[in-house]
Amino acid sequence: MKKILVLGAGRSATTLITYLLDNSLENNWFVTIADYSEELAEKAVGNSKNAKAIFFNVTDENQRVEKITNSDIVISMLPASMHIMVAKDCVRLKKNLVTASYVSDEIQDLNEKAKQAGILLLNEIGLDPGIDHMSAMQIIDEIKEKGGELTSFKSFCGGLVHPNYDNNPWNYKFTWNPRNVVLAGQGTAQYIKQGKYKYIPYTKLFDRTETMNILDAGEFEGYPNRDSLSYRSAYGLEKISTIFRGTLRRKGFCKSWNMFVQLGMTDDTYVVEDSENLSNRDFINLFLPYNIEMSVEQKFCSYLKISQDSDEFEKAKWLGVFSDNIVGIEKATPAKILQKICESKLTLESEDKDMVVMQHQFEYTLYGENKKLNSSLVVFGDNQRDTAMAKTVGLPVAIAVKLILNGEIKSTGVKIPITKDIYIPVLKELESNGIDFVEEEIS
Repeated sequence: MKKILVLGAGRSATTLITYLLDNSLENNWFVTIADYSEELAEKAVGNSKNAKAIFFNVTDENQRVEKITNSDIVISMLPASMHIMVAKDCVRLKKNLVTASYVSDEIQDLNEKAKQAGILLLNEIGLDPGIDHMSAMQIIDEIKEKGGELTSFKSFCGGLVHPNYDNNPWNYKFTWNPRNVVLAGQGTAQYIKQGKYKYIPYTKLFDRTETMNILDAGEFEGYPNRDSLSYRSAYGLEKISTIFRGTLRRKGFCKSWNMFVQLGMTDDTYVVEDSENLSNRDFINLFLPYNIEMSVEQKFCSYLKISQDSDEFEKAKWLGVFSDNIVGIEKATPAKILQKICESKLTLESEDKDMVVMQHQFEYTLYGENKKLNSSLVVFGDNQRDTAMAKTVGLPVAIAVKLILNGEIKSTGVKIPITKDIYIPVLKELESNGIDFVEEEIS
């Protein structure tokens, strides 16, 4: 019997765990679900006879080593910063590891040791990163095999609310970690357009968007991700003249979110004095000019050069930033306070469903002809537990684990899913689960 250790039973792990449990009898697996909340782990296990739930503290080295030692493969769905502790143990104990997170420099440094140990540290096999890698590489490889040459590659992805449950002026609800949404884009975005390097500071990021329609899901805008340049070498596109990766939101979101960026309300580097006793109204006033003759609303509009009739102001007002609700968080950063305000209005309700949207835009030359191809994905969630986000993050991880345990993936070292031995079987099974792309030639 193969023993699978799953670290973390949060929202993004639900579909992953369901897949492992549903396939455990057929594949002779025993699954241990480990979480700091034993109650959460027990809920994930349910009535499965081929699984157990345990309390798990990743910082407890003795427990960590014991559980990894007694496993054949480890899946880490913990926060990304915690992966390194697990990865080091996996290398030393010669156990394969799978995560959905970006490869950190610390993880990458384990590459040679992992090869020597004969094990695989497979990262970036969730949604973004993950499905984006695999679906893009499949088309890139196909174009190259035909003799084509890529001239432009753009890729966009977003987690959003299902259109039928899109009932607020922001056209947005949190479908993944709210903290990551509030902090998104911080740093300088880097990409190449028509052979020219482009750098966009955080303060200008939400001003620079692209608009697109994707299948029947409607109109979206994409803002640049932090680093597109590193994907040139990963995808074998070192000579490409345009490469750009972005995040999708509904049209109008970025312009409104930019208000908070310009005011400094997304800053996570310092603590706001007496934060627990501030009202939302007090909080936003901290970032506005001193003027006793103007209301907070008037100062807000004056500073941002918008009117009180504007969509941006209405969105801010609806969100509750001018209310007298008490923040109630001690030693909070501005970003943490803004997150709480947003969570009070932008959290998925129990009856809500979510949506994941992805689109790759390829331009290439083939036999002297210029060609364009869009490859698009739209996935809808079933309910608050079986979300589109959980499906698209968890299923690729689960499928990869099965392939590794069955000996179908034989790679060693630190890897991401950009090779055929990984992306072909994973994409094939994802398609059978309703996660499939629609390709359109653009004239």
